[in-house]
Amino acid sequence: MGDAKTIDVGQFVHNVAKSKGWRLNGDAEFLQSLVEGLDMNLQRLGYLQCPCRLSWDDHEKDKDILCPCVYAADDIAEYGHCFCSLFLSPEFAALGTEPASIPERRPENLFP
Repeated sequence: MGDAKTIDVGQFVHNVAKSKGWRLNGDAEFLQSLVEGLDMNLQRLGYLQCPCRLSWDDHEKDKDILCPCVYAADDIAEYGHCFCSLFLSPEFAALGTEPASIPERRPENLFP
């Protein structure tokens, strides 16, 4: 992944969205808070752990919640956005509606 200090997290999420055909949350303040959360986790843990989920603080145990988490594509396909609402489907983004809370897909035995 490289040195944590050299990763531009804002650019990372833009690149992920572009490569997956997703959109980023249009609420600039909310988006910034998610990017800051990812960056804090990167600085603290050394990896981009989802800021909206509990972490084991262990890369191996947290592999399923590295951004974008393994649950994101299914959440976006079913609900129009991922669990933390960072990434949106183009169709959901076009509606201009605020993302709602969605069920957690991560099995309970995988979080602390």
